[in-house]
Amino acid sequence: MAYVLNVNGARHTVDVDGDTPLLWVLRDVLGMTGTKFGCGMALCGACTVHMNGAPIRSCLTPVQSVGNAAITTIEAIGNTAAGRKIQKAWLDLEVVQCGYCQSGQIMSASALLASNPHPDDDAIDAAMAGNICRCGTYVRIREAIKHAAKSPATSKEG
Repeated sequence: MAYVLNVNGARHTVDVDGDTPLLWVLRDVLGMTGTKFGCGMALCGACTVHMNGAPIRSCLTPVQSVGNAAITTIEAIGNTAAGRKIQKAWLDLEVVQCGYCQSGQIMSASALLASNPHPDDDAIDAAMAGNICRCGTYVRIREAIKHAAKSPATSKEG
C-alpha cells in the first residue's frame, strides 16, 4: 500500500506493507541510513527518530501509524536549534567512541534539550535511559548535554 510520509521536511511516497517498521522504510526504501538497527525490540535506542519532535523507536513503529506526523532523522537534526547545539557539543567534547549508537543518543538528547533547555541530572537520566552505549560513553554524553545546555544558540551556518 502507498503511504505518504513527511520525513525531514520532504514528502515521500512509499509502497510498503502497513506493518513495515518505520526504521526499514527510512533505511531500505528512502536510503537514510543514519538511523541504526540495534535490537529490534525498542530497548537500545539506536533507531531513535523524532515524531512531531518527540523521540520514538522506529524499529517498532509501523509505517501505517505515522500518518501526517513530521518525522525527523539524524540526517536533519542539525536543522533544529537543539540539534545543532547537541551536535556541536558532541564534537567539542569528543563523545563518540565507536559511534554506532550515537545517532540515537543525539536524537534523544536533542529532544530533551528542545523540551527542557536546562536539564538537571535526573532529567538527563530519564531522557537517556533507553539509549545503550556498549562503549560506555555515558559520562561524556551527560557532559555534552550539559555543555549544550550552557552554550548560546548557534546559527544554521555555525
